[in-house]
Amino acid sequence: MRTYLTFLFRCFRLSFVGDARYYAWMFLLTVFVLLGINAYCKQLVYGLATTGMTDQVSWGFYIANFTFLVGMAAAAVMLVIPVYIYKNRELHDLVIFGELFAVAAIIMAMLFVTVDLGRPDRFQHLMMRFNFPVSMLTWDVLVLNGYLLLNLHICGYLVYCAYRRRQPSKIFYIPFVFVAIVWAISIHTVTAFLYSGLGGRPFWNSAVVAPRFLASAFAAGPAFLILSLSVLAKFTTYRVPEKAFLTLRNIVTIALAINMFLLGSEAFTEFYTDSAHGASAKYLFLGLHGRTALVPWIWTAIALNLVAMVLLFMPLSRKLPVLQTASVMLIVGIWIEKGMGMIVPAFIPTPLGEIVEYLPTMNETLVTLGIWAGGILIYTILVRVTVPVLTGRLTEDQDFEAATTASSAAAEHAEVHP
Repeated sequence: MRTYLTFLFRCFRLSFVGDARYYAWMFLLTVFVLLGINAYCKQLVYGLATTGMTDQVSWGFYIANFTFLVGMAAAAVMLVIPVYIYKNRELHDLVIFGELFAVAAIIMAMLFVTVDLGRPDRFQHLMMRFNFPVSMLTWDVLVLNGYLLLNLHICGYLVYCAYRRRQPSKIFYIPFVFVAIVWAISIHTVTAFLYSGLGGRPFWNSAVVAPRFLASAFAAGPAFLILSLSVLAKFTTYRVPEKAFLTLRNIVTIALAINMFLLGSEAFTEFYTDSAHGASAKYLFLGLHGRTALVPWIWTAIALNLVAMVLLFMPLSRKLPVLQTASVMLIVGIWIEKGMGMIVPAFIPTPLGEIVEYLPTMNETLVTLGIWAGGILIYTILVRVTVPVLTGRLTEDQDFEAATTASSAAAEHAEVHP
């Protein structure tokens, strides 16, 4: 226990050590976190009236980001499968970074649900009425918390074993890895069922919602890992094998193509049948009775995703700058399509035929930016602690001051010789 507590304390100290770029990055994220906290304090005082949500559109920016982040967390499994199912040992250590990202993404997702509650102090009433197993919301609470604990255990155990310089015992993490694979699929499937199970919202009543959620998640999540691994390769001495980028590129390409196919299939069903239930889709893609707030958003998302897909199918995307560009485009495109393009149109028009458009307020945007900054801050700290341990610069038998000096020197070396 003493060794473990020493390990945690040294990790805590290490999170405050870095070069000027690290401090500037952490300062910037902290500023956005504080702005978000200030905006949320205003929301606590004045209620959800500080947001753009109304009685007609009761889910907005917060739930849109929650939906997107649940998928990003589920995508961590895309590195686990090639390593543990197909025995690709070259990518073994990279699984940890996927698991760390899943931890940060789940924390952000939970925070978005929390700020979406008008009275978070009454959260215990939800727990007291835990309508299990009928309520899909109950299932979502269970799978999200379960997935968070699984990822904390897996990456925490592997990093601690690397710190102790001992071989991890397979019985303590391999079973959890395979459970996490199934659990990762379940968290986004259950989230999709939350929407498709609401009979009063015809826009969500589609059997392809869950497959679309999974396809978009398995495109955007690995794309984010491509970007984060690129930063690791450039600014640290951690060697990211080229095969990792190529494996993730193949996953992203296939998943994005499937996602675009499912989006086209759903659009065909809505427009070709021309049923009364297609009003929400018409509002999203074409506008309804002169209301076109979301039309530029969805067509921008489609354009970004199509361009990204073309780039990924070209051999040119084997080059890292092109792959990074395509990754940024598809992340933004899927965030728009899966967030604002999925959540808001289901409330327009209302069951009474009203058309009340939704636009997030500045306060709502600041809260959102604060949560994103907080999640990225957590991920940065987790990666900052993990890299020295995996590279052998921070171990149980090594002096902490020597480890931090070696870490700073390695960062400077990486800057000169990327």
